[in-house]
Amino acid sequence: MKKLLLLLLIVAASCATTKQSVQEDSLIITRKYVGNFVDYRQHIPEKAGEPYLIFIKTSMDSTYGKISAFSERCDFVKGSPLYIRRTMMSPGTISTYWEYRIESENSEIFYRLSEFQHDRKNLIQSWF
Repeated sequence: MKKLLLLLLIVAASCATTKQSVQEDSLIITRKYVGNFVDYRQHIPEKAGEPYLIFIKTSMDSTYGKISAFSERCDFVKGSPLYIRRTMMSPGTISTYWEYRIESENSEIFYRLSEFQHDRKNLIQSWF
């Protein structure tokens, strides 16, 4: 009888742990819809060596503002759905960081995002 009660207690404890880890996993979002592509404008660097930036306007501009990405031009098709994807990068054995990019629905066209979003003056990581 004691062995059965102990086995039942172990099974119940392991199920509780499983439910908690599933909830934690569902909080990790790696791709987020940010609207349909409307237009973009290019920022030409003032000094040599500075990167080119594009400011992408989407249909959800009121929520996200202009999205800042590194590129000289933008090849998104007007009206196509856009997503922000974050990927965990680990270039060495010690350091890891998130890399953010904006991409089309099928991921054919993508641009790396700047960490600082210039329009709303906030960090891209605050969107996730």
